[in-house]
Amino acid sequence: MNGVKNFRIDPDRLWDSLMEMAKIGPGVAGGNNRQTLTDEDAEGRALFETWCKDAGMTMGVDKIGNMFATRPGTDPTALPVYVGSHLDTQPTGGKYDGVLGVLGGLEIIRTLNDLDIKTKHPITVVNWTNEEGTRFAPAMLASGVFAGKHKLKWAYDRVDSEGKSFGDELNRIGWVGEEEVGSRDMHAMFELHIEQGPILEAEKKDIGVVTHGQGLRWIECKITGKESHTGSTPMSMRKNAGRGLALITELVHEIAMANQPNAVGAIGHIDVYPNSRNIIPGQVVCTVDMRTHLLDKLNGMVSEFQERAPKICKDIEVDFECSIVGQFDPPAFDENCVNAVRSAAQELGYSYMDIVSGAGHDACWINDIAPTAMIMCPCVDGLSHNEAEEISKEWAQAGTDVLLHAVLNTAIIQ
Repeated sequence: MNGVKNFRIDPDRLWDSLMEMAKIGPGVAGGNNRQTLTDEDAEGRALFETWCKDAGMTMGVDKIGNMFATRPGTDPTALPVYVGSHLDTQPTGGKYDGVLGVLGGLEIIRTLNDLDIKTKHPITVVNWTNEEGTRFAPAMLASGVFAGKHKLKWAYDRVDSEGKSFGDELNRIGWVGEEEVGSRDMHAMFELHIEQGPILEAEKKDIGVVTHGQGLRWIECKITGKESHTGSTPMSMRKNAGRGLALITELVHEIAMANQPNAVGAIGHIDVYPNSRNIIPGQVVCTVDMRTHLLDKLNGMVSEFQERAPKICKDIEVDFECSIVGQFDPPAFDENCVNAVRSAAQELGYSYMDIVSGAGHDACWINDIAPTAMIMCPCVDGLSHNEAEEISKEWAQAGTDVLLHAVLNTAIIQ
């Protein structure tokens, strides 16, 4: 890599691409609403495909809609080095979550074209379908099918809040490909992403070298009491599912705090029934989200919750039941790929630190089937999944420069 230390991406071109993509599916407060398999998602895909073809790449699409744009290598037998992330957003999402990883991948191809650099291994830029999982649960759905974690038919049968199925909507927007999902082999994969947390900005670091991802357990809970009038039911005779929710919420917080550092827990999704001002809740359905990068710790947190929660509810005369509806074990990213990221940051003179990814990413699934690593750049105040999500052009450049050099180190300049 000694002869290429001065190679840099074009930060203005990258930024212009990010802003152009952000015009598709604009949010109401400056961000984006480009949920998966919507018309806006289809429009974003079409723009990405056009840009890739303009860069001389060939596009492949598999049966779950994953997009693979490839720049050929000099060795036809060499496996591709993959880079990328996702273009879908939250309903009130930002302009960079996922998108930076896809368009950063495109930018490194444009840079290699500008510099007339050839690599032994092909380089493929990927847009994974339905990373966010906000319309069709679970998150990271298509990369999960690719990695053999889910069956394709099961993915097709996922439905949104309106009862529309994933398979029908993928067909409707015209992005059902012919490739079998998971049929591609990889030499390695790198995913660039904003941190979605405050650590890098607080530590004044340009680059996060991601060594591990957090494992996750989503525990869906049902608390059942008895609906009754809020004004006429004596306090001692209430079976208040809402109170059960409050106690369970505090239990989740207590367990997470007792397992510091690097453990988190909260209740995100909550449905209260009948959700009326003057009726004591008869039932609450909620989802507990627990995460840490240490598997034994994660399993211990879940076990403690499953043991204590029923007792807490029994004490206030409400019923409790739960089941795990989403999970993945904590990934440790490939040592060689991680070292390629660390070395690139060091050679380019960017400040960096090792970091654990607090969120799930497509790279977490791909890590099970190919050597994988992640690169993170800061985001302002650690804010993400919010229309106010923001990064600087300089942070985007630093992350993409490191991506470029990590990929060159892995794909091998010819």
